[in-house]
Amino acid sequence: MSDNAEFIAYCLEEYKSAYDMKGKEVMALFKKYNIIDYIVSCYGALHTMGGLAIAEDIQSLIDETRHNPKILLA
Repeated sequence: MSDNAEFIAYCLEEYKSAYDMKGKEVMALFKKYNIIDYIVSCYGALHTMGGLAIAEDIQSLIDETRHNPKILLA
């Protein structure tokens, strides 16, 4: 497994745990809001953060995107 794939799995698990969700729910959310692309593009910063901070960062991006759908086009 590549470093990116392992880190994406780690982020998914941390988010799943922080928000008490099932893996399928998290994957659907990550796909809807392009979170996997975000994780890959921000790996440098994200990998220095703890699991809860990563989950909160991802949730902040999701919340921001819900209020401004144009972010998905960036």
